[in-house]
Amino acid sequence: MKKLYPLLAAAMLLFIAPGVHAQNNGQNNGQNNFSSLIQDGPGDATKLISAYAEPLFKGFGIGQNSGWNNTAKTKKLLHFDLRITGSVAFVPASDKTFDVTQIGLSNQVRPADPSQTTAPTFAGGKNTTGPLLNVYDTNGKQIGQFNTPSGTLSIIPAPQVQLTIGLVDNTDITIRSIPSISFGSNDGSVSMLGFGLKHDIIQDFAKKIPKPFDLAIAFGYSHLNLNIPLTVNPDNGAQPASGQQSTDFSNQHIAGTFNSFMLQAIISKKLLFFTPFLAVGYNTTHTSAATVGNYPITTGETLTGTPVYTTYTNPVNINETSVNGMRADIGFQLNLAFFRIYASCSLAQYKSVDGGIGFGF
Repeated sequence: MKKLYPLLAAAMLLFIAPGVHAQNNGQNNGQNNFSSLIQDGPGDATKLISAYAEPLFKGFGIGQNSGWNNTAKTKKLLHFDLRITGSVAFVPASDKTFDVTQIGLSNQVRPADPSQTTAPTFAGGKNTTGPLLNVYDTNGKQIGQFNTPSGTLSIIPAPQVQLTIGLVDNTDITIRSIPSISFGSNDGSVSMLGFGLKHDIIQDFAKKIPKPFDLAIAFGYSHLNLNIPLTVNPDNGAQPASGQQSTDFSNQHIAGTFNSFMLQAIISKKLLFFTPFLAVGYNTTHTSAATVGNYPITTGETLTGTPVYTTYTNPVNINETSVNGMRADIGFQLNLAFFRIYASCSLAQYKSVDGGIGFGF
């Protein structure tokens, strides 16, 4: 089991890391996609990163709320089910781009070409560079420019490892967990913990007669931590605006947390070894993401034309409800002795599919 955790966490970062570390053509060499958006003060950087990362936040939320249940039938006391599944959320075309003039940027960040304002999000085209943006100081003098980054992928993966155990009174408890897995200073880390409950309500009314189907109410909660390293250095030749500010830029990273909640009603019918199910419910995800560390941002020039930078500490803080609405799931479970196969598809803010294997009795 310990060997499976790193593999599943690696599967997530295998998709996410290329977008984190892809190079761009901005002024600051060596920047990655997220780092390249930190070119002005906290307000503009927050709005750009929030718009760019929106499909990533939504995809994580959809994935965290997927794969909890593939049947309404609960287990007998102390019977268990151990499963490994993975979900993929598909980002629609509407969330693959954003308009840089519609996200509330200050007058210090403006498109170099007013007709070129459409930028890729994280889910946009990999070979599509965003519009060129000019950066101005408080006096209206241009002090820099940068392109918004290209996209990474239009599908957002999320792994799940969970153990379900039967309790008394037709109730199951489920625990999800991926312990903190670090992939080194260049690739970040990920961890997840969650729990859920399911109760087969039809058995409360039909304990001694054959049941035409199983009907259950279930909920699940999960908390995911994501750490992404960043690299933002002073522009070439730039000097600190004041000798009192920090010049230590060694601990830059994004610290993200995703808290997801799902409530659903599930109906299923066991047909020999095949159990189809249908579920409808409500799911929500709250995202908190912050850039931790010190970040040098060019804010002006000296009289001789030398650029000067101001150091901002923890400049970006995002708190939003990324997922909020109804969802429907349809799928099946195959019971082959102790072996299990699971598959389902979902319709929510994003469409998604989920599949996996497991064993139990």
